[in-house]
Amino acid sequence: MGAVDELVERVDERDHAWGVVVSRRQAILEGWPHRVAVTVCRDERGRILVHRRSERLSRFPGHYEVMVGGAVTAGESYQQAAARELGEELGVRVRPRLLFTFLNRGGLSPHWLGVHEALVSEAVVPDRREVAWYGWLTEPELLSALREWRFTPDSHEAFSRYRAVRRPGPGRGRPLAENGP
Repeated sequence: MGAVDELVERVDERDHAWGVVVSRRQAILEGWPHRVAVTVCRDERGRILVHRRSERLSRFPGHYEVMVGGAVTAGESYQQAAARELGEELGVRVRPRLLFTFLNRGGLSPHWLGVHEALVSEAVVPDRREVAWYGWLTEPELLSALREWRFTPDSHEAFSRYRAVRRPGPGRGRPLAENGP
């Protein structure tokens, strides 16, 4: 998070906005649900981007993440926030596709997590203030890393739900190729 705290909308247990804008810091301290947008990034070979958070970050410094993202600021949609975060953290301009939302009670406070997917075909230029390291892992490599590395609390549950949506089957997940810029 930057020097200025993000302003987020307070939401209820069903992700309905209260019409009240608060600082994200206050939402976390009070345990008020708010919205966070994250994106699972895949490359053209199907590998998944994993990154390690900078040691300078206030939330989960040095932890690994399967997703890139951050707070949905007041007036933004999940998809707008996800696209903004991809630009800020990875220096890429892609249009993420919202796959699902769920009330995540892990981590620092309850928050609605909007999980997106994006095909990243351009060079990644991470913001070193936020990203200490990144790499592209195959799904088996990532599953092994999830057991061995220290990931953020969101990563395990969100990636498990993401894999369930991505499994082939009637009505489940569209191909990633439809997620163009």
